[in-house]
Amino acid sequence: MDIFQVNRKLLNPKFEGYKLDPVDQDQAVSRFHLPHKVSQSTAPTRSLLSFQEVQSRITHNHLHVSSNGAIYIDEGYNVVLISVAPDSLIPTWKTIYEIPKVIKSGDVEIHPEYPSSHFLSDSLLFVSDGHGSMYLLRPSATGPYHLVGTCQLPNSIPFRIHTAVLVSPEIALVVLSSRNYEAKPPTSSGSTKKASAVEFDIWAAKFDLTSGGSPENVKVMDIIWQRRGEDVPISVILDESRKAFAIIGGSPYRTIGTQPLHTYTPSADEIAPIPRAGEHLDATSTSNEPPKPPPYSWTQTSDSVTVAFPLLSTTQKSQINVRFTSDSLTLSIDGSVEDPSLPAPLPKFASKQLWDRISPSSSYWTWDRDADHKFGLLTLHLDKQHEGTKWMQVFASAGTKPTSEASPEDMEVPETLDPSEIWHIREALEKYTTALRTGEDASGLGLGKGVPGLAEGEMDEEVDSSVGRKTFITWIAVDGGTSPSWAAAGREYPFQLLSTPLPGWRTADSAASLIVKEGLDGAVYRLSNGTGDVAPTWEHVSTFSALAFVLASKRDLRFTHHTQDTVFALENGARYRGGNAYIYRIVPRGEKWAKQAILKVGDGNGGALLGVGAIGSQGKPALLCLTETELVIVRV
Repeated sequence: MDIFQVNRKLLNPKFEGYKLDPVDQDQAVSRFHLPHKVSQSTAPTRSLLSFQEVQSRITHNHLHVSSNGAIYIDEGYNVVLISVAPDSLIPTWKTIYEIPKVIKSGDVEIHPEYPSSHFLSDSLLFVSDGHGSMYLLRPSATGPYHLVGTCQLPNSIPFRIHTAVLVSPEIALVVLSSRNYEAKPPTSSGSTKKASAVEFDIWAAKFDLTSGGSPENVKVMDIIWQRRGEDVPISVILDESRKAFAIIGGSPYRTIGTQPLHTYTPSADEIAPIPRAGEHLDATSTSNEPPKPPPYSWTQTSDSVTVAFPLLSTTQKSQINVRFTSDSLTLSIDGSVEDPSLPAPLPKFASKQLWDRISPSSSYWTWDRDADHKFGLLTLHLDKQHEGTKWMQVFASAGTKPTSEASPEDMEVPETLDPSEIWHIREALEKYTTALRTGEDASGLGLGKGVPGLAEGEMDEEVDSSVGRKTFITWIAVDGGTSPSWAAAGREYPFQLLSTPLPGWRTADSAASLIVKEGLDGAVYRLSNGTGDVAPTWEHVSTFSALAFVLASKRDLRFTHHTQDTVFALENGARYRGGNAYIYRIVPRGEKWAKQAILKVGDGNGGALLGVGAIGSQGKPALLCLTETELVIVRV
């Protein structure tokens, strides 16, 4: 089951593209030299990183933003707190702790992680050194933060922090991830089985905030649950209403001891249809009925839409009643008798809403019948009121219901791209009725082929299909690590993720949200509140039109995040060649154009972009962009 159900009323088929919104670079972008440089290098090892580890390091956010400010860890393992004045957006820096340096030989097989951090509250900060140690720090009234605890995972391996949350006034949970270094059983010498893939563990560590003890004594973390998957999580969200974590990543995360569920692609002769309610597949397969042609065919130009309905040639023109309004169609056939050979009932519409507005005074219809044909053609010629607008369907309700429940007029009917083929609907019906009688093959009916006119000549399927990341959501109960009853293993379904929320940015009605690829668009889904007994629902609340299309052309993106009305796509950049920030604004349905701004984040001297977050400034987000040697603040 697809957990992301698109609301077609929120799609904008009239959208044509983004127009550049000129923004003064000097006014919008400020650069500040870092007192302590950031590094994206780690200690070398003898073994190579897996693809998943490389991808995780590329998208690792070296900047953690909270209400306290922003934290980064420099190349000398100093924990640096950045405070930014909300009005002037002038930053100040303070080294709040120096992590003990770990000296390890380069011949070990274990890969260190990047240092990471997370504020639990104003009074407690968790910091990982990337080598296997976690430091608990509290602020001091007279200077730097002071150490209140040190701990490690049971197997003392490197890890990264994903989130830290309070589950009660005295108990905190920190969710971590690490590579699984367990030895794989050797394969026999004659085996051709592929080597085991790299796997990653997800840990939930419990911390009692009331416990004491010497901060220098290294404790073993209290692990309350552990999961395993084939990728590093992209994001971890706590749903407080359901008391569960949503682990968002490139694979499902299973309980330890169970085998991963690998996908299997069946061969052509293994594919069997799934019956719908009231459908009898055995009866259908034994009758060898040919596929029914659609109830009508249609095509369009820049200023008109032509729709052809097949009717029995015995129909008289006086029996046909057609009435146009600016946004609807009324059509009926008087005194007609239903013919069981027709693929659908005779057309009968009462003020049926059209996809877009027409000019009724210049629209008309024609009836063409031929004694040599069983069927004639009722053709509607509709003049578009908005010239240049591409229609996705003839009727506004097309495709709003599952195929098994849709009435003929609510079916999605592909546009016939070649106008000369629209009349083939008559031949298609005649072939269909003949095939029913003789049992001959009714394929190749000549109803037109190709992609809809909106994307014709514009789509690069290889590029468009690669945009975003294939993603799964795994739900895990906060307390014991079990899956809720509505989220049993094997029910995780992949989707194409385009964007996650902008780190650090919160509003009064903030809720977990994701932008998911929907054709050429980006659909914004928000997680609804609920209870632990009810499966979560992701509500489609808005759409960034053509977002997937424009992101597909960006080949060097490192971060893509969003707020309620804006998407930020930031390039990696590099030394001597800075990266851009692409800013896309949302527009209401029906608008043809949206605004796009492009700002230069890297000037070529600051190095690669390593982190991003946001703080509030006059009710709007201000981007904090961390490069290797600079903090770049962007007013948006």
